[in-house]
Amino acid sequence: MELPRTGHGVGPTDRGPAWPRERPLRLKKKNVSYYRPTGRLAPAPADLAYGSLELAALEYQARRGEIILLYEDETILWRFAMLRAGWWRTAQRARLPTRPLSQSQIKREECLKRQAWVRHRSWSRVTSGVLLSVIGAVQYGTSKVFYKIVPHFDAQELRQYLHQVMATFSTIGKEIVMVVDRSGIHRAHKLDATLEHYHGKLRFHFLPAHCGHHLNPIEGFWRVMKDTISAGRWFGTLQQLYQRTRRVLMAHQERPIYAFRW
Repeated sequence: MELPRTGHGVGPTDRGPAWPRERPLRLKKKNVSYYRPTGRLAPAPADLAYGSLELAALEYQARRGEIILLYEDETILWRFAMLRAGWWRTAQRARLPTRPLSQSQIKREECLKRQAWVRHRSWSRVTSGVLLSVIGAVQYGTSKVFYKIVPHFDAQELRQYLHQVMATFSTIGKEIVMVVDRSGIHRAHKLDATLEHYHGKLRFHFLPAHCGHHLNPIEGFWRVMKDTISAGRWFGTLQQLYQRTRRVLMAHQERPIYAFRW
């Protein structure tokens, strides 16, 4: 016999066991949002406005030829195909089983990769790994991206990258101002000796907290670069991902894949 939909024919104690539901019956629109699964945090409006004013002053100096302004950041690439965008619950980061390796397998692959890189410092010796890091900086007013592809990102790799950047601009004779976010790697004490060595030639300009995605123009370049490199692709080895990343970045120098708006 079909019970009435109103439920008046059944008391509260006669409904049977309360089995856990596989999915909620109702999901309000305000509880979901459409975004890329990056886990970014929203900055304070005051910090965002103050950071924009500081950058405007630096860009004015760069236009006058007083300084060289670089926007620096780092990004990570996966060997596996990753989700680009979708509908997710508000304030929850996307965590879906899209990776063919378990967390312990990924950790082991990364450990072997680090050991091979520390021992040999050569890409030809790196046969393991899942993640690839790219350090890059775009020069204000141009589409030039100065990049370095590394197996993992740490203070030592950033130090070597700074030396390479300074060698590139060694004959310019202008102070280089590098805009960076407030991540711990940019404030590491291991960089003190390098920054002191280039005192008067290189300095960091720190963005306000959580403002990197909004104020750093290289963030848009990272998105286009990742889509160009790995959209719809799966790489069997880290070496294949490295070769693909290198080809895309080299091609950008001749025909830019992203139009920076200055």
